[in-house]
Amino acid sequence: MKALVLKELDGPENLQIDDVPMPEPAAGEVRVQLHCAALNRRDVWITVGQYPKVELPSIGGSDGAGIVDAVGPGGDESLIGQEVVIYPARDWGDDPRCGGANFRVLGMPDQGTFAEAICVPASDISPKPAHLSFEQAAALPLAGLTSWRAIVTHGEVHEGQNVLVTGIGGGVATFAALWAKHHGADVFVTSGSDEKLDAAKKTLGVAGAVNYKEADWARTVKKISGGIDIVIDSAGGAVVNDAMNTLNVGGRFIFFGATLGNPEQGLEMAKMFFRQVRIQGTTMGMLSEFNAMLNFVVAHKIYPVVDQVFPLDDGAAAHQRMWKSEQMGNIVLAIR
Repeated sequence: MKALVLKELDGPENLQIDDVPMPEPAAGEVRVQLHCAALNRRDVWITVGQYPKVELPSIGGSDGAGIVDAVGPGGDESLIGQEVVIYPARDWGDDPRCGGANFRVLGMPDQGTFAEAICVPASDISPKPAHLSFEQAAALPLAGLTSWRAIVTHGEVHEGQNVLVTGIGGGVATFAALWAKHHGADVFVTSGSDEKLDAAKKTLGVAGAVNYKEADWARTVKKISGGIDIVIDSAGGAVVNDAMNTLNVGGRFIFFGATLGNPEQGLEMAKMFFRQVRIQGTTMGMLSEFNAMLNFVVAHKIYPVVDQVFPLDDGAAAHQRMWKSEQMGNIVLAIR
């Protein structure tokens, strides 16, 4: 079968299309003919060697949607022909607080979804929401689940709250805005790109958008919102204390990344405990959360924001677009 393979590090330009053996499902597994896959920041970090324990060669990709075409020995043959989306991880474990020692994400070391087919546990497939195309469904798994755990599980978002999503544009950020909005919250966003801020207003219907390159951007956010109840952030660095200053009493700062590293000035501890602020780190999520998210998508007829669709043969160009942070929404690969 055809796959997008990384054989050496030093950037997305080292990705290449290769022929690899077609996988065969073991007992308890199904094989999915992949129609579409989606990119995540993780995929780009792997190509440049900025991800732990990179193993080469690797077939990346955590997100996939397609049709079941085979089941393992003794498997349920009624699954064959079903349109499905794939849970993007393995072996979360029994502790809902955090993935266990064997928890890992699809797409290195396990084979990922940048290929014509993949074998996964039968328990890790879910019906594709009928109102979504394969391109839209493929955008859901990792980015959707990461933001769902952040804002629903940890943030406990509800109607009437104000939510700030920093750095709008990436898949997790756009999903966070969608989940918050469909839970009845007012959403405010930041970006260093006025073009992305305009897109967020038009595409996501956010209540307010502020360019973080402006002086006192956090003060502006607090002024136009009246105060924030939940911050969703992946930048870290100087953003942390600025964003914390937008929070109302009892607010929550939830982060799923730290691209800017630690805040150089430290944390304003007194302000945090007097305001009873909570800080929560998070990443990915459980299979039960994945299915709850899909049920929510179906119930509310939510459409993921798809930035661009690239053919699998142009996978390197798709990775370059993400590497340059040019996207607004999810970048998708069309496989068939």
